[in-house]
Amino acid sequence: MSFHLSKTSKERMSGCDARLKMVVERAINITLMDFGIPEHGGLRTAEEQNKLYRDGSSEADGYRNISKHQAIEPNGKGRAVDVYAYIDGAASWEREHLAVVAAAMLQAASELGVKIKWGGLWKTKKHPFYGWDMPHFQLDED
Repeated sequence: MSFHLSKTSKERMSGCDARLKMVVERAINITLMDFGIPEHGGLRTAEEQNKLYRDGSSEADGYRNISKHQAIEPNGKGRAVDVYAYIDGAASWEREHLAVVAAAMLQAASELGVKIKWGGLWKTKKHPFYGWDMPHFQLDED
């Protein structure tokens, strides 16, 4: 089975770093489960990021704590992307579905030599359990 990114998902990644876009494009070709990019899943403005923070969906407020989804210079690119699984014609945020997508993302990054981090392996003081940000992937630039 072969999947492809929709025009909308590609547009939502338009402000992302080229390396990240390559990983997503490779992952969609090797995944066992279709996926897409949600609204605000690519490059975000400070205002968009702050709304997600206020809604409890992010630990980055967009102003003092900058998200990897935000450009750090005027012509910069986003260094993160969020995904959702696409099941029976609808978006799914179920952990088991996102884990399948993550396997493809991590394999694609490895094949392409791009270092990424997956939010499914994170825990923080605010979210003291692993996997709190399963849709999230970012370039590992440390």
